[in-house]
Amino acid sequence: MRVARWSALHPWRAIGLWVAFVASAIALTSSVQSKELGDEDFRIGDSGRASAMIDAASLHDSPSESVLITAPRGALDVERATGVAEQVKATTANLDGVADVGAPIVSERRDAVLVPVTMTGDEDDAADHVGALIAATAQAQKAHPDLTIQQAGEASLDHGINDKVSEDLASAEMLSLPVTFAILLIAFGAFVAAGIPVLLAITSVVTALGLYAPISYLAPDAGTVANVVLLIGMAVGVDYSLFYLKREREERARGRSTIDAIEIAAATSGRAVVVSGLAVMVAMSGLFLSGEPVFDALAAGAILVVLVAVIGSLTVLPAMLAAFGRFVDRPRIPLLWRLNRRIGSGGISGRLIRPVIRRPFVSALVAGGTLIGLAIPALGMSTRESTVETLPQDIPAVQAFQRAQASFPSEHPTIDVVLRSDDSGAASALREIEGEAVRADLALASGEAPRVSKDGRTSVLSMYAPHPVGDQRNDPTIEQLRDTIVPRAVSDLDGATTAVGDSVAESYDYEHQTSRLPLVVGFVLLLTMAMMIWTFRNVTLALLTTVLNLLSVGAAFGVLTLVFQHSWFDGLLDFTSSGSVVDWIPLFCFVVLIGLSMDYHVFVMTRVREGLRRGLPFEEAVELGIRDTAGVVTSAAAVMVSVFAVFATLDMMEMKQMGVGLSVAILLDATLVRLVLLPALLLGFKSRLQGLGRVASPEDEPAAELAPA
Repeated sequence: MRVARWSALHPWRAIGLWVAFVASAIALTSSVQSKELGDEDFRIGDSGRASAMIDAASLHDSPSESVLITAPRGALDVERATGVAEQVKATTANLDGVADVGAPIVSERRDAVLVPVTMTGDEDDAADHVGALIAATAQAQKAHPDLTIQQAGEASLDHGINDKVSEDLASAEMLSLPVTFAILLIAFGAFVAAGIPVLLAITSVVTALGLYAPISYLAPDAGTVANVVLLIGMAVGVDYSLFYLKREREERARGRSTIDAIEIAAATSGRAVVVSGLAVMVAMSGLFLSGEPVFDALAAGAILVVLVAVIGSLTVLPAMLAAFGRFVDRPRIPLLWRLNRRIGSGGISGRLIRPVIRRPFVSALVAGGTLIGLAIPALGMSTRESTVETLPQDIPAVQAFQRAQASFPSEHPTIDVVLRSDDSGAASALREIEGEAVRADLALASGEAPRVSKDGRTSVLSMYAPHPVGDQRNDPTIEQLRDTIVPRAVSDLDGATTAVGDSVAESYDYEHQTSRLPLVVGFVLLLTMAMMIWTFRNVTLALLTTVLNLLSVGAAFGVLTLVFQHSWFDGLLDFTSSGSVVDWIPLFCFVVLIGLSMDYHVFVMTRVREGLRRGLPFEEAVELGIRDTAGVVTSAAAVMVSVFAVFATLDMMEMKQMGVGLSVAILLDATLVRLVLLPALLLGFKSRLQGLGRVASPEDEPAAELAPA
């Protein structure tokens, strides 16, 4: 209240401080380069040890790319394709970043010709120079339209993915902002009132990204922080502004002065914003327990943007309301303005809540049964890591990568057996491992001769895997190598250290690591429950909150399973089901949904408690709380659902699944949960919730005193 009052009495100072804050954050973005995650940050298990041993011995292969030449249709003219391949070789040999270009290779089926390209330096250097090679490949395609000339490799694949992510993010920004503004126009019927929440959300996102730059040295970015900051920032920035702005308008409509209306909004909705923001930050902090560096970065970015949005809601928002005064409701859109005034606060929700008040048991049974029914498919959810098959197939590098693997065994992913030993028998042990792998019918293809370090102590044997990365048919191969073949071959060597690694083994280790999901879930639920007890001083309400959160999340996961695992809506959402959900989506969606659900819950329950403190009977307080907040919750949910739904239309499968999961959960939470199940359960546990109206501590008193009589 003191912060809001100061901001309202000195609006231009507060606005100036906010502008300076945002400008400083933008300056940080341009002066401090964000740190990105490196390969060493993802090392786990045996594959992580293998990678560390290879690094220590300086035995990493030079990064490589391949230019693939095939026929658009029908049989390939091998002679012509080979001639074009020689031209490609001559063109690319002198490019910056290219160390060597090999002779063209014709596939056994004579359906493709491949030009192997070795890049200079490490993977980061290859990423810096691959653009010139891609441009040369595109030029060759333009010169020979009768052939299909594509580029495949790790660097070109990453380049294509980054371009697609940037395209998706730009598309999300272009769609989400006008949709958000349009919904707010409908909610307020006035341009200034609709623009303020959007402005706060945008400045919160920009500021959080700037502040994240130095923090990235503690929690490096994997390339997804900007997406998540935009997603969460737009959601909470608009939410908090709506909570505050709606309450300030209500108080002015009751005859309060602008300053008094702002102060009452700060004491009620402002306090709900603080508690809601803390709940979101607590939920997002659970990601730090996952042990995944990607989640550390996402948690840091999300917590930052929520913190900035809360600060903005308590400082610059009251200042803007005071500066505009009654001009907040200008210029009006006549039709929408009259419609809003005619419907009034809670006009529609009042009609919806009455049957729930009259028959709480039946209402709880219907709503709860619906949510449980939607949640049941989640019990059969199958998760797997994102692979090249789950990437958008319109990325040229993805098409080339898959075609190259089909025609050339040498383009298959590799499995490395790393052996460190001073024993002279190390070379024969590696030959025994290779021979035993063939005799065991593991479908491994021999690669090049083992690479040996300068000191002769470390050797690396690379073999081509039978199946793509992430394919579970590779699992028996990894297990047999680690459990039987390698230990047996080195049993006679003194002081031998071995590890099985590279991309296939890394995928296996990620899939089989001990899940920390129960730890994260337990942490988030316990802390949010503790927050509810601290805020409302009622254990029953905290338990009901947890049940409601789990029901809405479970229902969202059930829909996610039906859509992406059982091929529902493939055509509508323009994707081909892989039969699974990307492995990190459930954990991330869980913490986000718990946090965002707490936003609405705290706001609604704060209004219910106000009614009880004014002396209303319990049933009337519940009805008033639901009715008076329904318009705000519905408007905020409509914004969230629209923003998340935009992500469901993007090409990247992770973004699509995240968009569907979040939008479905928020939709269910704002309708079935808040309008039906919550009031029904509150009435069902009336005897245990009567104490909500008590003023339990001195800091609770302002809200009770300032609530309108």
